[in-house]
Amino acid sequence: MLAIVGGKIITMAGPVIDRGTVLVDGDKIISVVEGVIVPSGAEVVNVSGKIVMPGLIDAHSHVGIVEEIFQEEGDDCNESTDPVTPHLRAIDAINPADLGFRDALAGGVTTVVTGPGSANIIGGEMVVMKTYGTVVDEMIVRFPAGLKAALGENPKRSYGPDKKMPATRMAAAALLREALTKAQNYLTKASPEKDLKMESLARVLKREVPLRVHAHRADDIMTAVRIADEFGVRLVIEHCTEGHLVATQLAAKGIPAVVGPIITNRVKVEMQGITLETAAVLAAAGVTFAIMTDHPAVPIQYLAASAALAKKGGLSAEQALQAVTISAAAILGLDDRLGSIEPGKDADIVIWDGYPLDISARVEQVFIGGQRCF
Repeated sequence: MLAIVGGKIITMAGPVIDRGTVLVDGDKIISVVEGVIVPSGAEVVNVSGKIVMPGLIDAHSHVGIVEEIFQEEGDDCNESTDPVTPHLRAIDAINPADLGFRDALAGGVTTVVTGPGSANIIGGEMVVMKTYGTVVDEMIVRFPAGLKAALGENPKRSYGPDKKMPATRMAAAALLREALTKAQNYLTKASPEKDLKMESLARVLKREVPLRVHAHRADDIMTAVRIADEFGVRLVIEHCTEGHLVATQLAAKGIPAVVGPIITNRVKVEMQGITLETAAVLAAAGVTFAIMTDHPAVPIQYLAASAALAKKGGLSAEQALQAVTISAAAILGLDDRLGSIEPGKDADIVIWDGYPLDISARVEQVFIGGQRCF
């Protein structure tokens, strides 16, 4: 048993405990109490004067798939040979030796969503994984965690110059509808020959996993909403750069968003409307949202800094922290395991030397599944 004692505990599940104890047995949290309580035989980790937080969750990244320091050798992000590739699986491209995982730990990030990029209309299946380990299969929390799709400029840029679909936004939407329609037809067959593309799309149609759509501009966001309505699928908007323009529409339909990257400039024409206020507007409208880095677009260790900038844009401190902990877990359907310090949850715990939204705060220790890994 492990006793983390004396720290200020920001549980993300209730009031802050100014000086308390977190008890861990195996890979789970078993108790969170005020004061210093050490059971006989427990290993003690004294964190007096420190901040104790749940591990951060980056709900959209490409860590392990776009390896740092490498160019094409370690870049398995986009299969730019076919615009519709739902059967690709992120799990088959992740290198756990990618330096990005080490950086994640240094930034207090214990769980990530990683997956294909946005060159394709449908890019493949995403995965939720812990950031510590040597074998991908042993790091997995949930697979598949969603089917990546993309609208806007990226698919146009990838295929249009070669005179292939999609060269326009109309074609992008048409290809997405076409793929979902084929999968609907596949599901109506009594005993179809197994088709991996259709099996992946069928999981979306059966609402087993969400369709996670890359969309920066407000019109692209609403196209994703329109298509999701047509096919009755669960939808998550990825990036949501102009989400502040359609926040009431997203809220009315209960559609969550993963916002970011925040530490960036107008790197694409469709990001001309980028503002630090997007997350605050979504919050005011009642949209559930998380904050991402889109690593390596923004290095994953700057997830807390991204949340701090969203606070600068109008979020409360609590909302900013929720966006990288419990709200992110809720969007992933994993808030029963992740995102807060509560009995029964995974013992993913980070010790900070200062308030996590303070840009000068440093991560001192990280525990994943009760194991000290940083």
